[in-house]
Amino acid sequence: MGKMIKKGTKGNAVNYTTRNQALKKLQIKLQQFRRLCILKGIHPREPKKKRQGQNKTYYHVKDINFLQYEPLLEKFREIRAYDKKVTRAKAKKQNDLAERLAKHRPGYRLDHLVKERYPSFMDALRDLDDPLTMCHLFATLPAEKRLNIPIKLVEQSRKLCLEFQAYVTRTHALRKTFVSVKGIYYQAEVLGQMVTWITPHALSQTLPEDVDYRVMVTFLEFYQTLLEFVNFKLYHSLGLQYPPVLDATKEQAAAGLNAVMHDIASSSGGVGLLAAPTPAANPDSATVKASEKRLNTLKDKMSHLEEGGAEGEEEEMEGEDEEDPE
Repeated sequence: MGKMIKKGTKGNAVNYTTRNQALKKLQIKLQQFRRLCILKGIHPREPKKKRQGQNKTYYHVKDINFLQYEPLLEKFREIRAYDKKVTRAKAKKQNDLAERLAKHRPGYRLDHLVKERYPSFMDALRDLDDPLTMCHLFATLPAEKRLNIPIKLVEQSRKLCLEFQAYVTRTHALRKTFVSVKGIYYQAEVLGQMVTWITPHALSQTLPEDVDYRVMVTFLEFYQTLLEFVNFKLYHSLGLQYPPVLDATKEQAAAGLNAVMHDIASSSGGVGLLAAPTPAANPDSATVKASEKRLNTLKDKMSHLEEGGAEGEEEEMEGEDEEDPE
C-alpha cells in the first residue's frame, strides 16, 4: 500500500493562493499589488478546482514568491511611508515642510523590468504594438488631474511617439496605412519585424468617467520605459543622436514631426545623417532629365490651352457685337 498523502499538502491547494492571502504575505495594499502585478507581467490563474471558493481571484504561488523579492516592493513601502510624512505635515498646517517634502519625494525606475521581461531586442520589437498604441492614445488626451492623468506623462508620450515616427520616416519603413472609425492604422517594418499601431483622430477627446485611468497609467509607465529603450537602440543603429533635439520654435508652432525631423535631417556636428547616402538623396540623372522634360511639355500645353481659350473668348465677343443692333 502506498504512502498516505495528507489533504491540503499537494495539488491545487499548494500551487495556488487567493489574492487576500497574497496581500497578507507581501504586506501591501490592493492598489500597490495591482500595480506591481502589471509592471511584472503577472496575471491571475484559473485552477481546475477552486478550493477556497468560486468567487475569488487566484494566483500561482511561484508568482507571489517571485514578487516577494522584487526591489520595487521596498520602494513602494518607502513611498508610502514618505506620503504619510507629507500628510502629517499638512494636518499640522506646516505648509513649508509639506512642500519641501513633496519636492524630494523618492522615485523609482523600471529599467530592470524591461531587461527582465525582454531579454533580447527582437522580443521587444515583437511586443511593440500595444506600447505604441497606448502612447499615441495618451499623446492626444488632455491632462486631467481629477482622473489621475499627469501632464508629464502626456508630454513624454507625445515626445516618444514623435521620435519613433521620425525613425520610421527616416528609414522609409512604413508599409501600410488604413483609416477607420477608431483611428488611423499604421504598419511599419522595423528590422524585419512588422509593427502595427493605431493613432486616434486629431479631434477633441472626451474622457468617460467609468474607466479606471490608474490602471492605464500604470501600463503607460512601463510602456514608456520600453519605448525609450527601443528608440535608443534604433537611433544608434543608424548612427543618430538620441534623444534628438526638438526645434523649439517649430514645437511651439505645433509642427509635430517636423520639429524632430529638423534635427535628424541636419548634418551639422556629425550627429545628423549617415555617411552613406540614401537612394532618395541622390536620384538618377536620367530620371531627373525625364522629369524636367515632362514639366516643360506640360508648360507648353498649358500655354497653348490658355492662348486657345483667349482666342475663343475674342470670337464670342465679336459675334455678340454683330448680333446687337445699333
